[in-house]
Amino acid sequence: MTNRQWLLAEHPTGMPTPETWRLHAAAAPEPGQRQILVKTTWLSLDPYMRGRISPSANYTRGVAIGELMQGGGVGEVIASNHPDWRVGDLAEAMTFGWQEYAVLTPDLPGVAQVMKIDPALAPPQAFLSWLGMPGLTAYIGLFEIGRPKPGDVLVVSAASGAVGQLVGQLGKLSGARIIGIAGSDEKLAWCRSIGFDETINYKTEPDLRGALAKLAPGGVNVFFDNTGGPIHDAVMRNLAVAARVVICGRIALANAFEQDDIGLRASSQLIVSRAMVQGMVVFDWWHRRDEAIARLSALHRDGRLQTREDVLDGFERLPEAFLRMMTGANFGKQLVRVAA
Repeated sequence: MTNRQWLLAEHPTGMPTPETWRLHAAAAPEPGQRQILVKTTWLSLDPYMRGRISPSANYTRGVAIGELMQGGGVGEVIASNHPDWRVGDLAEAMTFGWQEYAVLTPDLPGVAQVMKIDPALAPPQAFLSWLGMPGLTAYIGLFEIGRPKPGDVLVVSAASGAVGQLVGQLGKLSGARIIGIAGSDEKLAWCRSIGFDETINYKTEPDLRGALAKLAPGGVNVFFDNTGGPIHDAVMRNLAVAARVVICGRIALANAFEQDDIGLRASSQLIVSRAMVQGMVVFDWWHRRDEAIARLSALHRDGRLQTREDVLDGFERLPEAFLRMMTGANFGKQLVRVAA
C-alpha cells in the first residue's frame, strides 16, 4: 500500500503558504510488537500546529524540515499486534501526523495515549473536537482557571471556533453573562443562537475597548483569550476587580513571531484590577480527559451543548484546511475527512 504524507518543506516566516508542505508517497508502515496499523479517516487542524512549524522555541519540539507534519487524527485499525485491539476498532491519537496510514503504540502514556473510540457515544470526529483536545481545553481552562460564577461577565474571543463555542456554552450553564467576539456577523449570529448574550464583530467595530465598556460597564470578570493581539488589549483594559484571564491562544500573532505582544505592556492595569492571568497548555491536563469526556458527552446528550464543524474532503486539501483555520475562514472546528 502507498502511504501519502505531507512533509514540512520550509519553516515559514509570516503566514504559511501551500508550498510550506510537500506531498510525498511512501510505503505503508508495518506495525511492530504491541502496535497497531490504522487507516486515517479524519485529521484535525488546530492553532497550536502553527507553533510546531516555527524554528523559534516552543513548549515542545517542532517539526523539522523534511519531517512528517504533526497532528491528531482518527482512523480504523486494519492490522493489530496488540492483544487489546482488533481489526475494525476505531482509534484516536494526537500522533497520527498528516498521513493516510499510521502505526500507533497504544501503551504509551499521556499525550501520546491512543484512545479506543466508542461510536455509540458520538461520531468519530467528535473525538478531535468537543470530546477531544478542544473540549478538554475549554473544560479545564474555564473551570480550573476562569472559574465563572453566576452573574459574572465572561468574554471569549474566537467565539465560534472549536474552543470558543464550548467556552461560551459552558459559561452560560454556569450562570455567567457571555460576550463573544468573532470576525463575521454569520458566526456571531450562530453564537447568539446557542446562548451567547452579546457579540462583537472585531472586524467592523472601530472601538473594541469602548464597545466592551458599554456591554460590561462593571468590567469583565472572566476573559478566555484565544487570539491575543488587539482583542486581548481591549479586554485587558476592561477587567473587573479580581478578574481571571485564561491565556489559551495567540493566533492573532502566530505569523509574526518577531512582533511583541503589546498586551503585555498593560501590566499596570493588572495592579488596578488585581487580576489573575494564567497561561494554559492543554497537554498538562491530559490526565483529566476522561473526566471532561464524561461531562461534555452528558451535556451533549441532554441537548445542552451544541457544536459546529467545518469539514473539507480529501487528503490533498490539508494545507488548504490549515490556511482556512489560520485566516479565520473556517466556521467551527476545522477538520479534513481523509476517507469515508
